[in-house]
Amino acid sequence: MEKEIKEMTFEEALLKLETIVNELEDEKIALEESIKRFELGVRLSSHCLAKLDEAEKKIEELTRNQDGKLVARELKLDDL
Repeated sequence: MEKEIKEMTFEEALLKLETIVNELEDEKIALEESIKRFELGVRLSSHCLAKLDEAEKKIEELTRNQDGKLVARELKLDDL
């Protein structure tokens, strides 16, 4: 049984998405099967985007405090 999308890591979902793209480019797949794979690809893409968003929120920036020690703080995109 295949792993549910919500349980996949980013890398697993991306690899599956790449496989689907290659299969759809093959042109030997029936229309109905192509539609099913396209729909799965859309769900995988959404999952990958959510994982990237999650990772982006966790990224920290190393800065020095007043004592000169390195400290981590959450990197805010607005700071860039």
